[in-house]
Amino acid sequence: MSTRKRPPVARRDGPPADVETVSLAEASRLTGRMLRRGASTSPQEEGRPSLKDLTESLLFSPGDGRIWLDKQRMVLLHSSTFGAIRAELLHALGKEQGRQALERVGYAQGKRDAELVMERWADEDSLSQWQAGPSMHTLQGFARVRTLNYEFDVDEGVFRGEYQWHDSVEAEEHIAKYGLSDGPVCWMLTAYVSGYASTMLGFPIVCRERECRGTGHASCELVAKPAHEWESEAPGFAAFVFPEQTSSNGRAPSVCNAPVSRSEQRDPVIDLSAPFIAARQQLELVAPTQATVLLRGESGVGKELFAKTLHELSARCDGPFIAVNCAAIPDNLVEAELFGVERGAYTGATNSRPGRFERAQGGTIFLDEIASMTASAQGKLLRALQEREIERVGGTKSIHTDVRVVAATNLDLWQEVEAQRFRRDLFFRLNVFPIDIPSLCERRDDIPFLVEHFLRGYSQLHKKQIRGLTGRAMQTLLAYNYPGNVRELQNLIERGVICARDGGLIDSAQIFRHGEASPGGSFILGTQGRLRSAAPTKLDTGGRELRQMKSATKDHVEGVQSLVEMERRLCVEALDLANQNVAAAARKLGLTRPTLEYRLRKWGILPQPRRAKDA
Repeated sequence: MSTRKRPPVARRDGPPADVETVSLAEASRLTGRMLRRGASTSPQEEGRPSLKDLTESLLFSPGDGRIWLDKQRMVLLHSSTFGAIRAELLHALGKEQGRQALERVGYAQGKRDAELVMERWADEDSLSQWQAGPSMHTLQGFARVRTLNYEFDVDEGVFRGEYQWHDSVEAEEHIAKYGLSDGPVCWMLTAYVSGYASTMLGFPIVCRERECRGTGHASCELVAKPAHEWESEAPGFAAFVFPEQTSSNGRAPSVCNAPVSRSEQRDPVIDLSAPFIAARQQLELVAPTQATVLLRGESGVGKELFAKTLHELSARCDGPFIAVNCAAIPDNLVEAELFGVERGAYTGATNSRPGRFERAQGGTIFLDEIASMTASAQGKLLRALQEREIERVGGTKSIHTDVRVVAATNLDLWQEVEAQRFRRDLFFRLNVFPIDIPSLCERRDDIPFLVEHFLRGYSQLHKKQIRGLTGRAMQTLLAYNYPGNVRELQNLIERGVICARDGGLIDSAQIFRHGEASPGGSFILGTQGRLRSAAPTKLDTGGRELRQMKSATKDHVEGVQSLVEMERRLCVEALDLANQNVAAAARKLGLTRPTLEYRLRKWGILPQPRRAKDA
């Protein structure tokens, strides 16, 4: 392992200037292990996620008015609008409460970004994941971040980082509204660092500015270290996580023994988008009652899952849940299936048997595709709703029922009434509490989480270890129109799991095998800051760079004496295209960095590593 001795330099804190240190990035490369301690004053930029990886995770979808950063929906906001919101918050709450509110927002944003990086690039070493934080903050336009130095020891709970911000948007907007301040003003930005670092390291980190552009300095400088080292300022850390719930001693209240609601215990519905949350709130409102519910929505939106959730949230949760697809029952058997049949009622009825209503006694019956029922069955259903009584086919005795009815349709029932295909009086009986379930196109914010849910389930079902989806595959799924709604998404993910290599990633070509998707209306951010189409190129594995490399190598094919020489030339061309960045060249070639580095050193293209002197 190579080492270097730094010349003595003036510095405020950190490790002694004359000690021998090894770069964390270099140590991680050479050992191939996840680093849990170290120090660095010149972080490398060769790991993943690189800035290119991050920019390609940013998807612009003008067709439906959404911007995505991997699985998170983003908003492109004027800096002046951010400043106006900030000023209104400070005016409404006062400086101290407003500052705490901004810190909580910043902390939550840093926490989300750290979780995104750790999930999206889970196979990368911890150093690379950590270095993505400044790049992520820069990409989002808050400031140009420069890392001065940092040191950490996860096992000992030690961390110290020093950073510099240029052109902080929060400082600029504060100066524009209030002029120079007598103290640091980048509250949201410093809290972002706290949230990112605390989530990444697993123990609370607090970041504070020692210089701020808002006070007249040329740039902002900040220090981050464990909360307990900040002495008097440390108690305020809890306000990041528990807004308005911090006790007088500065500690956040315990939530370990908080009661878990029945919906949290049972509910399988994924609802993060506003339209679906609105439908879910209606469901929770009507669930404790005995009212009849009519679920309206396109095919495949999950009406049966909604009905099951309603049943589980109701007082009838311990009773049976009986689902009936009315469209799948032959017209001449609808009444017998729903209401039962007496022995001898018709040829072949050798035994009496209960119908679905009797089997649902004390529970819930779900009538899907109710618009397909025959006129005779509609009349009997109306009586069951009005009188809570049914008669079996061929029977003469009324049977009392204690059943809650949940009906569903993908048609406009009122239009069916106008066309005289559905009874008007039955419509009004069913339409007591209608709930409109949005299509998947109306709840795109849920797509990443549905994908994760289905991917986990089908990986277990088909006994495959699928690590996730490529960025291109996720971008395509986010831009697709889904005529089959959630059911179609479910099928697409299962198809991807089946087609993907065990231990690999699912690509868009393995999901859309027959050209169903066309993400031409979506764009991603290139490394030069310009938008480009998110549609996959004809050369999926390498794109423009691979074409350049093939073109550059073509001129040297003649005269090659061996496959080894061809391999050497390809590696050299890839290194040239990557501006001598070994990690980037390895990615172009589909190799790991250590593998490419070993070959380059063997051929004398890179110098052999110097070994540390014996103690």
